[in-house]
Amino acid sequence: MAFGPWHRSRRRKDHTSRRGRIGPAAGSVSGVDDLLADLARVRIGATFNQYAEAGPDDVPGAAGLRLANLRAYLAERAGADVVALGEAAGYQGMRWSGIAFTSERDLARWGEPYRPTCTARRWSEPSGTIVHRVLDELGAERRVILWNTVPTHPHRPGQPLSNRRPGVADVEAGAAFARRLIDLVRPRIVVAVGRIAESVLGEGATYVRHPANGGGAAFATGMREILGQMVDR
Repeated sequence: MAFGPWHRSRRRKDHTSRRGRIGPAAGSVSGVDDLLADLARVRIGATFNQYAEAGPDDVPGAAGLRLANLRAYLAERAGADVVALGEAAGYQGMRWSGIAFTSERDLARWGEPYRPTCTARRWSEPSGTIVHRVLDELGAERRVILWNTVPTHPHRPGQPLSNRRPGVADVEAGAAFARRLIDLVRPRIVVAVGRIAESVLGEGATYVRHPANGGGAAFATGMREILGQMVDR
């Protein structure tokens, strides 16, 4: 299932945030609220929905806090012109923070209004550390919205603190949310971070290597090229 051509080659004229919009000419606040409300209700296979569920190490009200983190994250990136789509929520990152490629240590760096949700420790995700370091180096943290093809956490049976590759049904169900986000943001370019994202985005996206399993340098090179080519376009 490919989503179609979302690449926007024209130069954007308006990077300001307006009431009722994620980005220039993008969707309404109600559209974002509807997306987040549906995220909090969805059941994607046997994945853990961190916006609806809580585990033994969660603070009280953790699911709502994670949804609030995601809402604040999207609001801060109201002028973003890139959506970077990864694979799935991981147990060291999005499972706790509610934000793709983002750990609780990232939330601590960002400060208010972001809130951690784990009582046992402050998690740090290797892939997310690479992603945010690259975005920081490029001065692009708020130009890029990070999202995952599967926005909930696939884990091995009986092992909530583990990651598993999402199945075909997981990807198909999660991809519907990615499509809605892209329709709301209407970015200049969509980046497929890894092969799972590429499989659903098709020719409508630019591929970069996922930073996991030794892919950090290739990811950084790919993002530098993409963002560099967008300058003054």
